Amino acid sequence: MTITLTLGDPAGIGSELILRAYQTYRPRWPVQVVGSWDVLVDTYQRLRGLGVAVADPARLPLVDVPAPEPICPGQPSPLTGALSVQYLQTALALGSGALVTAPIAKAYWHQAGYSYPGQTEFLAAATGAAATAMAFFARSPYTGWVLRTVLVTTHIPLAQVPAAVTADLLTEKFRLLVASLRRDFGIERPRIALAGLNPHAGEQGHLGKEEQQVLEPWRQEMRARFPQVELCGPIPPDSLWIAPARAWWQPATPAPWDACLALYHDQGLIPVKALAFDQAVNVTLGLPCIRTSPDHGTAFDIAGQGKANPASLISAWQWAEYLWERRHGH
Repeated sequence: MTITLTLGDPAGIGSELILRAYQTYRPRWPVQVVGSWDVLVDTYQRLRGLGVAVADPARLPLVDVPAPEPICPGQPSPLTGALSVQYLQTALALGSGALVTAPIAKAYWHQAGYSYPGQTEFLAAATGAAATAMAFFARSPYTGWVLRTVLVTTHIPLAQVPAAVTADLLTEKFRLLVASLRRDFGIERPRIALAGLNPHAGEQGHLGKEEQQVLEPWRQEMRARFPQVELCGPIPPDSLWIAPARAWWQPATPAPWDACLALYHDQGLIPVKALAFDQAVNVTLGLPCIRTSPDHGTAFDIAGQGKANPASLISAWQWAEYLWERRHGH
């Protein structure tokens, strides 16, 4: 089995993350990097000049996707967007057991002619996955508790969320989450928290009808169809994360539930990043391969300056190894 790391947008911090991670992390499985040799060499020389400890690109088992012209850190373009897509396409063609993807910039994908909302959607289309879910996993360094969150909707405007949260979409994400909890963590009878959409989870319809009209009927249906799963909620979004925060920070605090279903992007990711910015990892459920990614962006503003923290990329690397081992009996 080989784990493949992709460079992400070459004008971003992906090359720095990979070189710094490769300098410190000792992988349990063979690794290959898909990216542009010239970008990695330029990053290496820049960071060495700043006194930052990084791996020599010559040490990396690299699958080179040549850049047709020099890439300047912090200056994305349609070319850097196109290259980040080519890295993904090359990685998929290699057929590795697990994929760890550095961040890309959606705006420059679009400028390069690729209309996908992000890497998750691109990978789903490229692999023919019938259904996928964007999950976020993080293990607390303070208590060992594992935070697990799945988003029901992902990269859509907030105004479109209420209409998008349908019973069919909820069921799709719920089934993928339950399957992951059983397969990846051995939790056969999981407890899952369902977030409400509105303040106070609608206050019995006074602050919104979605809880009464969609979420609660769907929850009752899932309870009947999956009696071995305890589905709690809809829980008011402002109080949903109090118990996970205590489990994250306070040793010997019982875990309130095994995972959370957040209804939209920021509802799930603001608390995840507030608690676990350096540990949280984006995991795509439903793909035929394992795919993880650090839970941050391209950080063009600090690219090439030796300031990028590789902790989240290392965490994504570790989670890719863990998930592959769980799914293949190691």
